[in-house]
Amino acid sequence: MRLYYSFVTGIAGWIGVAYYELLANNHTERTIEILPSQEKKFVILFMLFLSWGINQIINDYLGLKEDRINAPDRPMVTGELNANKALGLSVVILFLAAGVTWIYLEPIAVIFLFTGVLLNIIYEFAKGYSILGNVVFGLMITMSTLYGGYACGPTQASFLAPHRVSALILVWIINGLMTFYTYFKDYQGDKAAGKKTLVVKYGLNNARLIALFAAFLPTVAFFILKATNMLWIQINSTFVILGCLTVFMQAWTGVLYFRDPIGLKTYESLKTNFRACACGEATIVAFFNPDLAMWLFIMSYVFVGFLFDLHANPKS
Repeated sequence: MRLYYSFVTGIAGWIGVAYYELLANNHTERTIEILPSQEKKFVILFMLFLSWGINQIINDYLGLKEDRINAPDRPMVTGELNANKALGLSVVILFLAAGVTWIYLEPIAVIFLFTGVLLNIIYEFAKGYSILGNVVFGLMITMSTLYGGYACGPTQASFLAPHRVSALILVWIINGLMTFYTYFKDYQGDKAAGKKTLVVKYGLNNARLIALFAAFLPTVAFFILKATNMLWIQINSTFVILGCLTVFMQAWTGVLYFRDPIGLKTYESLKTNFRACACGEATIVAFFNPDLAMWLFIMSYVFVGFLFDLHANPKS
């Protein structure tokens, strides 16, 4: 399941939860939002973390051809993990999660659960068409944000209002960028399998330059959204602090892949890449709940690194 990845879906979903709680705490307007119980929030968080594992098995199953070159030590490639049984178990867990969502949480959230899985399947084919793979992957993770928000309880608010869409756009760009960096380690296998990712399409020399400048895409997007008044929420000091730290991690990720686009260090750089992604999502939470954002940021940074380092073989 590669649990260090679970912070990507977990924190993305917590953006939706934090926003829902902001609506529920709004005493100036009459709303139908109800603060979710601690038990309900725990279930939502568990679902969000589990969702990465389910999708990862499906993704690995569909990508076995290139993984035989890119990641020959992965359990599904070596046969240590039975591919069909793993896929079957993931499907069972998926429908159990859908059942819990329908009965205990909010039925409408099931839409985003299954849309996320559908986009994951589409992604495996879309990644063969340059930037389309990054676009689809980013959209897939925004389903976690929507799931987190709608699973909390009843709501009349549209999550498609401009300032809410702004948060989704930032999640989309941050994750599309994150998955772009993962293509460097998959260069040989994707090329052999005919997957024309951005790295394969433009070659390593050009891709490493893209890696350097693309690191600032989320920052540029934020200032554009702010300048166009799509993002009207007042910026607080916590967001500024976490934002600066995130920009540093994103820039450093670009430098790492510019410096070592191939080789073992390409795999080791994934830790910085995943940290930048999860911490960037935690920074977005600061729009709605600064104190929670600070804790999520710290936890993401610590545990993504901890879980990543538990893998003795980064290629697995």
